[in-house]
Amino acid sequence: MTIRQLAAAAMLAALASPAAAQDCTIEGDHWSLDDAAVTALYDCMSQKMLDGYTKEGNEIAAAYRDWQPSASRPAVAGPHGERFLMTFANDIAAEQYLAFAQGDFEMPVGSVLAKESIANRDGTARVGPLFIMTKVDDAPEFDNWVYSGVQPNGKELRISQAFCHDCHAAFEDQDSMGYPLEEVRLSGTN
Repeated sequence: MTIRQLAAAAMLAALASPAAAQDCTIEGDHWSLDDAAVTALYDCMSQKMLDGYTKEGNEIAAAYRDWQPSASRPAVAGPHGERFLMTFANDIAAEQYLAFAQGDFEMPVGSVLAKESIANRDGTARVGPLFIMTKVDDAPEFDNWVYSGVQPNGKELRISQAFCHDCHAAFEDQDSMGYPLEEVRLSGTN
């Protein structure tokens, strides 16, 4: 390489590195962020999540952003490691899930919920797993749900069905589904 080519390469690297290395930060306690701060955080993390989840060709990871979001923004609810969570429902699930019902009902077979997660590590946001629930007709020991996920690098998240269902069973009056916090919920008509 010539000196001119080296200088040009160094300049390109210097110009590109701030954007590539830019971290999404969380100022203060992530439990007390206002709507604007959470929305800004999500905007910063959104493409990073999608890029990571789709790296290995997972079909749900490639499709879920075209599904119905269940909330106006992510929120920290406590489960899933105190991460910010944003749930999307496929066409089969959307109407029933976005009713946020309680009582005697069951989601239709073929319903799929995909839950993005953002972790807070010492004030720096990190892409968490994409948690997935799929309603089937042949898993009675787990209320006919199959739990799966995608790691931030696009690889399959290997999880025990019992591990997930032990917590989700607490929502037995919601067909084992957790819902977003009430203040951010969207209805099926939004």
